[in-house]
Amino acid sequence: MKKILSLIVSLAVVIGLFSGCGAKKDDKTIKVGASSTPHAEILESVKEDLAAKGYTLEVVIYDDYVLPNKALADGTLDANYFQHKPYLDSFNAQNGTNLASAAAIHYEPFGIYSNDVTDLKDLKPGATIVIPADDSNETRALLLLAQENIIKLPEGASAAKGVTTLDIVDNGGYNIQTVQAETVPAQLKNSDPGSIAVINGNYAIGAGLKISDALATENANGDAAQTYANIVAVRSGEESSEKTKALIDALKTDKVKSFIDEKYAGAVLPIF
Repeated sequence: MKKILSLIVSLAVVIGLFSGCGAKKDDKTIKVGASSTPHAEILESVKEDLAAKGYTLEVVIYDDYVLPNKALADGTLDANYFQHKPYLDSFNAQNGTNLASAAAIHYEPFGIYSNDVTDLKDLKPGATIVIPADDSNETRALLLLAQENIIKLPEGASAAKGVTTLDIVDNGGYNIQTVQAETVPAQLKNSDPGSIAVINGNYAIGAGLKISDALATENANGDAAQTYANIVAVRSGEESSEKTKALIDALKTDKVKSFIDEKYAGAVLPIF
């Protein structure tokens, strides 16, 4: 009996040692969820820098704006990098999650694109306008349309207050359609000639659109850059963890600034 008990204790010790080794290894792996473009590409550019510090960066690509936050909240991910803070705040409020911004990394100007129109002055009455449907991005799209005098919003409308299509004072006679953000480029492509769409920067890049093709973009001198800066999000309380610090330090470098400037030619702007 004593021999059996001794064997069980020994096995427990061995298992514990292996488990400890596994945990130690996991402590050096940073698993980050990201949109494929530009977020995953930016992360890939810092893999070697993190490796030099003893960390393995694992990038998990998502094609929507919901799953990477769910995966972060349930502990599947150590961080994610795909969203701005207004969207994160809205997600937390709607889902009861407690995710936080660890750092702002870049800004993607929203643009208005068309499948046929070359100047917004030529937009015809009744034309279709496709915009993203989620709270923060819908607000952002409507503010851009108002900036270009395509629609009118209530006085004092802002990103902080938020607006929806129900708040539009004058829609200019246009057919404004709200769809999931990731589907906006495809919806524009399949819309009638003369349609326009307000597209998130990452989805515009993914669809092969250039910022130089946009008929209008957000005013870079306004508060859009700060309000809608894309962030690295983590679980609340882990903003200063060793993993988070290592990731942020790797991203906030002149090397990454140069990478962003050279690769995206104004479609993505570093904000650190």
